[in-house]
Amino acid sequence: MTGSRHLKALAAPYYWPILRKEFKWAVKPSPGPHPIEYSLPLLIVVRNVFGYAETAREARRLIAEGNFRIDGRVVRDYKFPVGFMDVLHIVPTDEYYRVVPVPTKVIGFVKIPREEASFKLCRIEDKVTVKGGHIQLNLHDGRNVLVRVSDPRNPVEDVYDTLGTIQLSLADNKIMDYIPLAENTLVIISGGRNVGRVGLLKSVYRGMGVRRSIAVIEDKNGNLFQTSLNYVFPIGKEKPLITLPEGAWK
Repeated sequence: MTGSRHLKALAAPYYWPILRKEFKWAVKPSPGPHPIEYSLPLLIVVRNVFGYAETAREARRLIAEGNFRIDGRVVRDYKFPVGFMDVLHIVPTDEYYRVVPVPTKVIGFVKIPREEASFKLCRIEDKVTVKGGHIQLNLHDGRNVLVRVSDPRNPVEDVYDTLGTIQLSLADNKIMDYIPLAENTLVIISGGRNVGRVGLLKSVYRGMGVRRSIAVIEDKNGNLFQTSLNYVFPIGKEKPLITLPEGAWK
């Protein structure tokens, strides 16, 4: 359905919690920070995940009234794509949730305390040098962060590598911490058949590009498994910086 404004229910990602045989059409996410394969439209989150509405009309009204914030910003677009590491604030109940990968369901909502809702983890997808020799980090959720360097010929401030993760303050878009993609880094898997599994990165076998590189992960029980490096998302150095689903890590 690429290029179309509509999406048939049968063509929607398999993990969407919708009735495919009862309704012909599903809400297609707007172009935004997350691809359709790894996101849920806000309407489906409100109606199908949390059950705050029984119909699409009710959900659209609740969203239009400004009852939901994503990453600290009120979102009134019912098609807005909600994806990994986004922070959802339900204003009337003052509850906060973080979107994390979970087994089978792919997208899960983990309740978090207010203090944790002040930041999100963003994976560095690419980095470029911009005017003045400064470094621009392009993140997985469409954000760009500028790292200013004092000497372009010796950019000591540039300690960031692609596929590493930054802890980003949502209030001022400032970098709070950096988690490199290194041995024994704690990671979560964001896709594939191992989606949602958490473990320590043990080694990487480089192939032709990120998608063909293989990462070896050790889970909490000491079992090793492999996945594409493209699905590896660092979440901590010694312990996770975010709240994980119960039982996901020791």
